Amino acid sequence: MPTKAKKPETKKEPAKKKAAPAKKSEAKTKKAPAATKHTADKPVMTKTEKTEKIKVEKEAAAVEALEAADLVASKVAKGGSFIPSIGRRKTSVARIRLIKNGKGVITVNGKLYDQYFGTYDLRDEIISPLKVTGQETSVDVSARVKGGGIRGQAEAVRHGISRALIVLNPTFRKTLKKLGYLERDSRKKERKKFGLKGARRAPQWSKR
Repeated sequence: MPTKAKKPETKKEPAKKKAAPAKKSEAKTKKAPAATKHTADKPVMTKTEKTEKIKVEKEAAAVEALEAADLVASKVAKGGSFIPSIGRRKTSVARIRLIKNGKGVITVNGKLYDQYFGTYDLRDEIISPLKVTGQETSVDVSARVKGGGIRGQAEAVRHGISRALIVLNPTFRKTLKKLGYLERDSRKKERKKFGLKGARRAPQWSKR
């Protein structure tokens, strides 16, 4: 048998290793922090100091309020030029004195109106006739109110101020009447009737 000629063996060259990529410098350039404005060291207030400061501010505001109320009372006592009027709502009656050439100070029973009436909506009701007519900072108001609840008293004061503003300037009548401030609101809670559960509520009927 003839033997096959062996092919000459070719030596395989070892694969060339790829050149490793150049290593990045480990030390990365860090961004410099943003320059902060130099602020003066403010004294840090403790909790007790804050409460004391608030207390002092409240006392100062109360003193200013008393001075303003006393000023209005002294104007009325001296018999200065004021316009008297009466406002009513439910069972509340308010006696109003509108003082001319004032600074917008409103007192109710010897207190400033924002101290006497705690909620914002009641305060807005009292100021609204003065705001509408543009007399918010040109007149003072001294009010004595009794009877009824807090809302009835506020609406009675508003009614009295509106009446006094008409006397001050009759041209205010049109705007105040359109808003309903001049009308005496005579609505009251209806009384409970005998044999009923309420004003009109009858007891529930049961067949058996």
